[in-house]
Amino acid sequence: MGRFVYAMNVSLDLRIEQVPGDDGAGEWLRIDEELHRALNAQARAAAMIVHGRVFYETMEDFWPGAREDASLPDFLREYGEIWTAMPKVLVSRTRTSADHDTRIIGGDDAIDQLARLKAQTDGVIGVGGAALATQLLRAGLLDELLLTTHPAILGFGRSLFDDYDLPIELDLLEHRSFDSGVTMRHYAIRDEREAG
Repeated sequence: MGRFVYAMNVSLDLRIEQVPGDDGAGEWLRIDEELHRALNAQARAAAMIVHGRVFYETMEDFWPGAREDASLPDFLREYGEIWTAMPKVLVSRTRTSADHDTRIIGGDDAIDQLARLKAQTDGVIGVGGAALATQLLRAGLLDELLLTTHPAILGFGRSLFDDYDLPIELDLLEHRSFDSGVTMRHYAIRDEREAG
């Protein structure tokens, strides 16, 4: 059985966007080569990734072209290769087609389809997008969080989860610090781990 792992860049106050639509490109992020290589390794180890539509379209707009852009550093081109080649699932009610080894799940039974996908997959299934992660959390399907925490307090902006106000108990699985002051923390969601 697979494990749904929500991976996200966050501020110290668990914000993922300061300004609506900044698409993870906020000036508060400290993504340098060391961190990007660690993120590349995490992505490469996944069995597949599942994105909500908004997150997918942000990725789709940049990463396929990045892999062949000689003006970019090799670690960015590498991530472009990883993302483009990785099997992907796009969860969307509006998209009917997608490229880059992407299948689409939509409709009222999307969460049930994702539960079946999890049961049929071995290894990590990366999750991108706060709305999707919140739906998986509500359904009891989200297993782990991989939070890359940047040393900034935003005070406002979009939260790690959308409209979720219940306590979440976590167990720390791994912690890593980077020279930039960024930390990467990998947590198991306790109730899901104990139930599994």
